Amino acid sequence: MRVIAGTARSIPLAAPKGTDTRPTTDRIKETLFNILQNDLPGAVFLDIFAGSGAMGIEALSRGADRAVFVDMGRAAIDCINANISKCRFNDRASVIKADAGAVSVYFGRLGLKKDERLIIFMDPPYDKGAEIPVLRALSGMEGVGENCIIIIEESLRCDMGFVRELGFEIYRTKEYKNQKHIFLRKAMG
Repeated sequence: MRVIAGTARSIPLAAPKGTDTRPTTDRIKETLFNILQNDLPGAVFLDIFAGSGAMGIEALSRGADRAVFVDMGRAAIDCINANISKCRFNDRASVIKADAGAVSVYFGRLGLKKDERLIIFMDPPYDKGAEIPVLRALSGMEGVGENCIIIIEESLRCDMGFVRELGFEIYRTKEYKNQKHIFLRKAMG
């Protein structure tokens, strides 16, 4: 696993040991960031269920202003901190050890400015519904509006039909061999 493009291009990244994390492959990461390339410059990137931190680090490398990484596991937190240091992004990154569902704990630390673009990426354990409490909390938060993109990585079989009742709409889905990225935004009306 490595940084694909940008200022930290080709720097190898570590992954936490064990089976608690499932790093996104380079090919899928590259596809996602090609989709996001026009949204990244100057954005704040929130990496929830961050694992190794590879997604947020890729965002920083490609022009995001700053990134906030959220994970519960001690091994993941240590790995994220090591990867951030290796890429020299310490001044633009924050790592928070918190349950992903406790959005209010870390959302306030983003320090979003009015009209600042926010990209939220979630890679929860597949088919467990772990994204539901996060989306429920996000639905009522200031800062999650028209300048916010939410991307969830899930299994192909995951049905995300519930997002409408939480105030979001799916505007794009990108399917891969075993998983998909679901792109959400605040529902209009």
